[in-house]
Order: sequence, then C-alpha cells, then structure tokens
Amino acid sequence: MNRGVKHVVLVLSGKGGVGKSTISINLALGFKEKGFKVGLLDLDLCGPNIPYLLGIEDAPVHQGQEGWVPVYMDKEQKLAVMSIGFLLNSRNDSIIWRGPKKTSMIKQFLQDVYWQDIDFLIIDTPPGTSDEHITVVELVKDVCDGAILVTTPQNVSLDDVLREVTFCEKTKIPIIGIIENMSGFICPSCKDCTNIFSSGGGKSLAEKKNIPFLGTLPIDPTINNSFKDQEKVSETASFSLNNIISAVVSSVVKE
Repeated sequence: MNRGVKHVVLVLSGKGGVGKSTISINLALGFKEKGFKVGLLDLDLCGPNIPYLLGIEDAPVHQGQEGWVPVYMDKEQKLAVMSIGFLLNSRNDSIIWRGPKKTSMIKQFLQDVYWQDIDFLIIDTPPGTSDEHITVVELVKDVCDGAILVTTPQNVSLDDVLREVTFCEKTKIPIIGIIENMSGFICPSCKDCTNIFSSGGGKSLAEKKNIPFLGTLPIDPTINNSFKDQEKVSETASFSLNNIISAVVSSVVKE
C-alpha cells in the first residue's frame, strides 16, 4: 500500500446499484468539509462512475516521478480522485478483462498512485466478493480501518450484503457499520418521505449481526445534483449524511 495514507475505508456491497459510489463521494466530501485531506479511489473497473458523478470525466491523469498523480477537485488539493475512467477514451468504452489483468490494474492503483499525505483514502469497490476484493484486502489489510457496507431495504439486497458480512469476517476486515440507502423517497415539491422499497431492513440486519448501524439515506435527487452543480442538499439528506460521516470519523479516528 502506498505510504502517506493514514486511514483506509472500504465501501462494499453485495450487489450493484445500491449507491456505493454516491456514498463514497459523500463520505469523501464530508471528510473534506471537516478539514481532513482525502483520497477517493474508484476500483469498480467495469463501472467507473465516480468521474461522471463528479463531472470530471475529461480531467487528465499525469505520470510523475513518484507515480500517477490523481485528479484534484480543489486548489488546496484536499480532495484527490483516481479512477480507470480517466484512462478511457470514452465513458462508453467497456473493460473486457479477465481476472489477472484486473488484479494487475488494482495493484497499480493501490501501489503507484502518489496521494502525498492524506488522512483518509475512501475505496469504492465493485459489487461482490471475488478476485478484485481479495486483491484489495491482501494489499490494504495492514492499514485498513474497516469497511462500510451499503444496502437498500429490499430483501434481495439484504441477502447479498449478508454475504459481504461473511466476506469481512473471513478476511478479518473490521466492519465500521451498515448504511441503508434509498430508504424512502423525498418529494422535491412537498418534502414528504414515502417508503417505496419499505424501510428498516438495514437496521434489522445490523442488530441481527451485532454490527453498528450508521443510518439511512433517502432517494433524493439533490444529492447527485449537488456533486456537479453545487446545489444544496435537502435538509433531511444533509442531516442523515452528517450523522453518518460523524459516526464513521468517530469509529476510525480514535481519540
């Protein structure tokens, strides 16, 4: 693992489409707002969404003497981002690689990116528990503070995240907590919250497995819009995000 990284947090889920990338970005931005220097690494090689979500798809990645120089989101260089999305000619290009090539790429990202001195490295992983995850765990287990598991309220998602719990237990990665994403929809007009996919599944799973429950996040269009357009996130989402970020910081940064 690259030196100069104080804390590593993995963002995991058992299935795709539950909002791992959105959670990862929110955590990175939240830590930055709290004064930390943050790195955000997108390891979802087949679905690198972070450059698109942040509106920085065309940003160049440079090779320096110390390694790859990540893309910085601000002049103060408090938030650095790295993704295979920066290396593709088009966001429509697909990565058609077998396991060994994926493993080699992940090793390069974890060992050859020059993050300088950062407080947190947030790693957005692909869904599942296969080659990519084993490689990540092998390379970061000595410096990894733990994993955040992301689920949605549906039973199929809860079943998949339960497999992720088993993965963390077998690989001895501490679980920081579970986040239930898409827990209700906030109407942009009246601000009422409707539980489209039910709610409470993530909390029940956390209690069943004796894992900290970090909180719920609603389906809120202002969350993704805020990344590119700097729109204000709704009060409900903002309150939930702040609570989750504070819980993660308290868990990782031992006083």
